[in-house]
Amino acid sequence: MRLEFIKMQGIGNDFVLLYGIQESALDWSSLAVSLCSRHFGIGADGLIFAETSEIADVKMRIFNSDGSEAEMCGNGIRCFAKLLFEQGIVKKNQMQVETLAGIIKPEILCEEGKIVKVKVDMGEPILSGLAIPTIFTEDKIVSKEIEAEDGTFKFTAVSMGNPHAVVFVEELKDFPLQKYGRVIENHAFFPRKTNVHFVQKNNAKELTMKTWERGAGETLACGTGACATVIAACLNGLTEREVLVHLPGGDLQINWNEQSNHVYMTGSAEISFTGTVLV
Repeated sequence: MRLEFIKMQGIGNDFVLLYGIQESALDWSSLAVSLCSRHFGIGADGLIFAETSEIADVKMRIFNSDGSEAEMCGNGIRCFAKLLFEQGIVKKNQMQVETLAGIIKPEILCEEGKIVKVKVDMGEPILSGLAIPTIFTEDKIVSKEIEAEDGTFKFTAVSMGNPHAVVFVEELKDFPLQKYGRVIENHAFFPRKTNVHFVQKNNAKELTMKTWERGAGETLACGTGACATVIAACLNGLTEREVLVHLPGGDLQINWNEQSNHVYMTGSAEISFTGTVLV
C-alpha cells in the first residue's frame, strides 16, 4: 500500500502528515514508530492524519514517535490546518478540528494570498489537579515540590488537553534537560505521564523554554507546552498574559485572554518535503 505524505515543521517540531482523509484501519501506532524513525524511516516527532468528523470540519489524530496517541499538539495542528486549507479539504480560513482534547479552532492568516502564520484558539486551560491529571486534589497545582534524580524542583501543572509540568529555573543555557526531563515525565505524580518544560523568565513579556515531550523526548518546540508555560508564569506572578515564548526551534506568540479565559497561539507552519511511502 502506498501512502502519500508531506513532511512539515512548526518552529522545529516536525511531523509526517498524510494526504487526504484516512479511512483504512492500519496499525497507526506501529506505523508512527516506523515512519518517525530518524534512521530507518522519514524521521519526525509525530505522525498526523485526518479522519472524517461528525462534530467538526475534520478530525485530527496524532501519534508520537513512540507509537502513543496524543490528545493534541499545538505545533502539529498549525501544520495540519495549513495542509487542509491548501488541499481544499477545508475551504475556510477559520476551521473547527476535532481532537481528543476537544474542538480546536485554527485560523489561517494570509498576506497577499500567501499563508504566513496560523493562529489557534486552544480553548481554556485545565488547572484542577485530578483533571490534568495529577494525583493531587487541589484546584490549582502551583509551585509544588518534586524530586528527580539528585534535584528538587518546584513545578506548576497545567493541561491544554494534554498534561504539562512547568519548572522555572534561573539559568536555562546549560540545564541538563535530558537528565531530569525523562524522570519527571514518568513520575508517579502524573498517572498518564506528562510533558515537561524548563523555563527561564526574560522579562514580563518574554520567556525562554526547553521541552521534554511525553512520548517523544527532547524536541525543538511544543505548542501546547508554550501555552501551558504562559499559564504557569501568570499563576506564579512572573509575566503578563500576552507573552513571546522563545523555543529552540523558533518563537510563538501566546495570549491568555482575560475575558474569555481562552488561550491563543500564533506561529508558523512550514513544508519540508513531500513523498510516497510503502506500508
